[in-house]
Amino acid sequence: MDDFHKSLESVLNDLLSQGRRVTDISLAAVESYFENNAGVAAGVIREDATIDHVDVQIERSCIALMGYRPSDEHDQRSILTIVKINNELERIADCAVNIAQATEQRKDTEVADTLRVMANSVVGMVRDTVEALRSRDTNLAQRVLSFDDTVDAFKDELVTRAQNALAGGVVSVGAAMQLLSVVRAVERMADHCTNICEQVIYLETGKIVRHLPSGWTAPTLPEDA
Repeated sequence: MDDFHKSLESVLNDLLSQGRRVTDISLAAVESYFENNAGVAAGVIREDATIDHVDVQIERSCIALMGYRPSDEHDQRSILTIVKINNELERIADCAVNIAQATEQRKDTEVADTLRVMANSVVGMVRDTVEALRSRDTNLAQRVLSFDDTVDAFKDELVTRAQNALAGGVVSVGAAMQLLSVVRAVERMADHCTNICEQVIYLETGKIVRHLPSGWTAPTLPEDA
């Protein structure tokens, strides 16, 4: 193995480690919210500093990889997708921090079962996304994409319920806003997962997928898209 591919493999391993780290804090953030555990939430916020540091290190490593000027198309795609996936992982971690911060401000009130299902499902999406990246499994990546519409349906239901509860005086404005902030954070985690899975498909096949009102398109070569 030449120096470029050794360096590329090292950066990919760092990216996978970052993915596992992000999966862990996503799970911890969700658990902290449902268990109303401020201590776990504080740990999520602390761990985000490590994720931010690794994010910068991976980006710098990609700049070094570009210095090799690889001519192989797959090698070129690898560098591009690492940069994009690295950014998406960091944003998932930011969403986890938002949930953790909501936990620190949350009062001991009942949480909708739909939000529990939505949040736990999205943590599963994060886990499957990282696994798809590790195993270069485009079929798993497409399964993650297919769940995105379900997450959107959960979100719409929760937003409607929060608006109705607020209008009926069942909850305060502050409680409704806090709930909606968590719903938005969870939805964005799912969106970042789909962005990563798009990149996994592109890396392995050179094909792109698009999200249309009718759903996700089949992977298609760019010139045919």
